[in-house]
Amino acid sequence: MLSHDQIWEALDRLAERHELTPSGLARRAGLDPTSFNKSKRLSADGRLRWPSTESIAKVLDATGASMEQFLAFMRADAAPSEQQARQQENAFQPQGGSIPLLGFAQAGAGGFFDDGGFPAGQGWDVVEFPAAPSQKAGVYALEVQGESMMPLYRDGDVLIVEPGAQVRRNDRVVVRTNEGEVMAKVLLRQSPRSIELISLNPEHPNRTLELSDVDWIARIIWASQ
Repeated sequence: MLSHDQIWEALDRLAERHELTPSGLARRAGLDPTSFNKSKRLSADGRLRWPSTESIAKVLDATGASMEQFLAFMRADAAPSEQQARQQENAFQPQGGSIPLLGFAQAGAGGFFDDGGFPAGQGWDVVEFPAAPSQKAGVYALEVQGESMMPLYRDGDVLIVEPGAQVRRNDRVVVRTNEGEVMAKVLLRQSPRSIELISLNPEHPNRTLELSDVDWIARIIWASQ
């Protein structure tokens, strides 16, 4: 019987075979770029999430892989790949009750996030999280810089962000584009192809982005004000 871990392992290895990240594999298959993120493999209450047969079929069609090749990747005893080992080595590891902290201006630069929008690499500061870190694994903090998010958020405010969380209409979110632009907005609408965002500052325009142009989107769960 195929296990949850085996199927996700097969997708990860198929992505690596084609020199893609899980997000890149999802994009190539015409799916939401976050479909195969590790954060999507468990629900908020800990239940297992499985990729649909339709998603797997689209991946096979997009990569030209056969079902036999896909099944061959399902090796329960497989050791972590070299790429996975590097990601684990480079992952940011906060201590105790602290979480990673980064300024908005720095968040647009490369090297601070993995493909799922989780903290990685060097250069992060730390800040104490006002809740038990074990309850919100992967959360991090962004420090507001400037007045572009007034009047809701002021310069120096700290936003606690949860990557991989399901986002809904009217959620406050942080979005990073493939070009490195980082913005905090309110999610108005999300379709299979695009997202519509409302600006926090009325002096700044609302935005509509193609999902193919979005690197990641994360929900703001708390702010120091």
